[in-house]
Amino acid sequence: MLRRVVPLLIAFVAVHVVVAVLGYQQPNEPMGDVYLVYEPWSRCALFGGVDVTSCTRSDTWQWPGITEKWIYPQLAFLPMTFAWAFAWAISYTPAWALTVSLFNLVAFLVLVGDARSRGRVVAAWFWLAAILLIGPVGLYRIDGITVPLALLGGIWMLRRPFLASVLLSIAVWMKVWPAAILAAGLVVIRRRLALVWGAVAVSLATIIPVVALGGAPFVFGFVGDQTSRGIQMEAPVGGLYMFLAAFYVPGSEVYYDGDVLTFQVTGPGAEPLIAAMTPIMLLVMAGVAGVGVWKLRHGATFLSLFPPLSLALVTAFIALNKVGSPQYYVWLFAPVALGLMLDRRRWYAFAGMTLVIAGLTQWMYPLLYDGLMATHPNPFPVVVLEVRNLLALALLVWAVVRVVKAPVGRVRPPAGLREIVTGRRPVPPRVPARP
Repeated sequence: MLRRVVPLLIAFVAVHVVVAVLGYQQPNEPMGDVYLVYEPWSRCALFGGVDVTSCTRSDTWQWPGITEKWIYPQLAFLPMTFAWAFAWAISYTPAWALTVSLFNLVAFLVLVGDARSRGRVVAAWFWLAAILLIGPVGLYRIDGITVPLALLGGIWMLRRPFLASVLLSIAVWMKVWPAAILAAGLVVIRRRLALVWGAVAVSLATIIPVVALGGAPFVFGFVGDQTSRGIQMEAPVGGLYMFLAAFYVPGSEVYYDGDVLTFQVTGPGAEPLIAAMTPIMLLVMAGVAGVGVWKLRHGATFLSLFPPLSLALVTAFIALNKVGSPQYYVWLFAPVALGLMLDRRRWYAFAGMTLVIAGLTQWMYPLLYDGLMATHPNPFPVVVLEVRNLLALALLVWAVVRVVKAPVGRVRPPAGLREIVTGRRPVPPRVPARP
């Protein structure tokens, strides 16, 4: 077992070290959220009596999500504060990278198992390649914490649905997107009540303390904050406006929104589009889930339906979102790794497209980002950005088609399905010796 696992662990360490170091080498502050946002938020809140907005002394205790509205769900503070366990020795930014790496390591070891399942090994190599290709933005963002939780939830969805739901729900209360994988599980598996109770338990364990501390008005503040945002310049829906801004079309431009700390784009008809995108995204996701329900009732299996349905819902969350931060594309890693683990031959193409998307994302941010931040961006970075966005939309369509075409009726499972699901090769029964 060690002979098979050790090369993967060496590669794991090498990839994370390289990506962590790249954060210090690349332009445009790919680690900026960590030392400009996560560290001040957590440092100021942990030491109490501090104004988290300016990090100056204050007469009242303040904690984002409890004493004031916050752009993240409340459990996002857990990894931000956990990083301080290492920060005293190595400072906060490398401590954050170490925290994400430890979360990844746990999920990686569970994914690999005893390394006898080829699907699991292929999925592990894919995940390492994806982390390397997307670069520092995948390591130095809160999204990096949610990916291993979502991956573990997907791995245990069939055998341990309550635990899977707990992990996915914790991730949802850090960043909402894992709700897409949880929704796919609710559609596909029979033990739905276990998923429901897991989500209820985590939600109550989050909401009750927040309310008890006086945070009732801000429990769901992150929802309203997201729906009221404009079109982020990296979002696929902003593609036309980015080209209009690049070619100096009047009324079209990139601007910085200081309230949400991001660059957005505007142009003719932008306001109605801003209002329409969130309902459109939710309607598409509901429609895809409805197709999944129909396929399940006509005999589709967990194996044929859960991976593509998860990918379709997650990709819709990205490709139809008016917020399109580069780190969103790490969300793809969990459903694609699950697909490779369960049915690798049908998922090689999905994995290849995801790796291309990851590579283009790092090329766009942080390497070409200077050319996008101007009021009238440089056309070449816009082309790179929109090629990536078109691939994301193509991935969405492809995943939906795979859901629609999921086989129904009696489907022959792949050889060694138990080994794929459990991560262990079954021990053959002992044959008694002849007398």
